[in-house]
Amino acid sequence: MSGGWPLLGGGVLLSVGVDGTKAYRLAWCGQPVGEEFALISAVTGNMTLSVVAVCCAASAVFAQRSEPGAFVNQQRAITNLIHEQREQFAPSIEKTDLDYGGFLSSYTLLYDDGLESSRTLRRTDLRLWGRLSVEHGAHEFFVRSRLSYLDFNGGDQFEIDEENDREGMNLERGYYKFDLQRANQAYGGERLGYNAALKIGRDFAEFGTGYALSTPLDQVWLRWTYRDVQVTGLVGRTIGSGQDFDLSRDAERTRRNFSGAEVRYLGFERHRPFAYVLWQNDQISDGPRLSAQRFEYDSFYVGFGSSGEIVPNLAYSTEWVFETGRSFGNRRVQRKNRINAWAWDIELEYLFDRPTSPRVGVEYMFASGEDDRIGSPTDSVGGVSRGFRDEGFIGFGFRDTGLAFAPRLSNVHVWRAGASYFPFEGHERLDRLELGTNWFLYYKHRRRGAVSDPLANVPSGYLGWEMNYFANWQMSSDLSATARFGAFFPGRAFDDQTTRTFFLVGVTWAF
Repeated sequence: MSGGWPLLGGGVLLSVGVDGTKAYRLAWCGQPVGEEFALISAVTGNMTLSVVAVCCAASAVFAQRSEPGAFVNQQRAITNLIHEQREQFAPSIEKTDLDYGGFLSSYTLLYDDGLESSRTLRRTDLRLWGRLSVEHGAHEFFVRSRLSYLDFNGGDQFEIDEENDREGMNLERGYYKFDLQRANQAYGGERLGYNAALKIGRDFAEFGTGYALSTPLDQVWLRWTYRDVQVTGLVGRTIGSGQDFDLSRDAERTRRNFSGAEVRYLGFERHRPFAYVLWQNDQISDGPRLSAQRFEYDSFYVGFGSSGEIVPNLAYSTEWVFETGRSFGNRRVQRKNRINAWAWDIELEYLFDRPTSPRVGVEYMFASGEDDRIGSPTDSVGGVSRGFRDEGFIGFGFRDTGLAFAPRLSNVHVWRAGASYFPFEGHERLDRLELGTNWFLYYKHRRRGAVSDPLANVPSGYLGWEMNYFANWQMSSDLSATARFGAFFPGRAFDDQTTRTFFLVGVTWAF
């Protein structure tokens, strides 16, 4: 499996290498509410890799908020879609290398969010990037900015006066990175038996396979590699423009600090086991405190797992997480709850060694829930009110959980089965056209507890099922297109049994 498997299916592009990295992992484990899509191209030399991620979930519009959570969370979902690895832009053989470019994406989205039978959104994004590499990659400077324009059909917007909206220009990524091994070689030294790398700035952060942490942070990142052991340390803070997961608080933006360390073993030929610890500290200022409610949520995660290849052509990925910490429950101002939650993910993908490159995959995702959380699995208001034990898992990672339903990974079991292939492989124009499907089955962990869709208002475990279909076409080295369709069929946990649909079409041009 050296070099990785590029797998694009149902909103997910997964390239897993034997070094345990993922070139891109596109999915979203669901915000409490949201309708999200991004069509993004990353340019590497003369080759353009076009990737697509789509997420949509039913949402409720809470009148007390200046902006509905579904709309605000779009910013975080889009910025979470691409993980930039250090090999994203291959180092030049020249001593000093300056590279720059951009990409323009446009798409139209039609969906049913459970509240409105149909909403239509057109979104256009312009991204500009630049990279400077000095001394054969010993010093690297990278920056990427984004300008977005959103256009709803009349009456489909969440805010009465925001039918059209411009976002940015915003800084999506911007960092400096130093590589000791490359610096030593640039100055004529012998190859070291170890390496150290330092990164300072705004970039994507991920531990393990991204189940507990996979989000952009303003960070200081340090990686030490000696023989077959790789240790990564991280201290970071959430980007201020993001929306917090607790939508019951008055704060408009999230402020959370992260620190942790990951150990990864590189000595196995086909496996990359890892283990990590991660602390998250709530730094949000809520202004004047409500007399009967506080909101802090401080958590600690211990995770372990592995990725790699079981037998030739059969890739796997798994991560297991235990969460503890302290949180305030419903109408609590003094004594905090003790968090005691857990989650895991197991995924298998098989690539057939035959024409059209067919592949099939299965995945099981689980995140524990709390039956005393009412209305939302993440909000303090409506949270635990009986006792002082909170078993609801709240992470900062993501997974593909479907297009039309897309629940957040909390109080949920999710089973996924999918397949994709290139039916016109070898054709002059249609060689890179991929067709595929993903099917999902959803159950609650605690049938009386809330999930991220507030319309699941019946104390039943069966949430429903969903089918997704997709087509991705890389028409040329700098032009790609996508189409997505999803249909969610609610289960007994919903009073409203109306099928929800999701459709989009989009195109990206890289320059």
